[in-house]
Amino acid sequence: MLMSNKNKQARLHYGPGSFRILASGDHVMCAVSGERIMLEDLRYWSVSRQEAYASAEISVQKALAEGP
Repeated sequence: MLMSNKNKQARLHYGPGSFRILASGDHVMCAVSGERIMLEDLRYWSVSRQEAYASAEISVQKALAEGP
């Protein structure tokens, strides 16, 4: 039986400019908003925090809140 990756959360390792899929799925969750981000739409993440963000604005808000 083939396993479907639809509606399954992926596990990723975030690197500078790319990510590697550790566990297959079709989406990840935004670390701030909890919004579902489809992998093909994923553009923003933190390498140091290993977190995904739904938008550039959310990623900046998180960085400003956390500080250096």
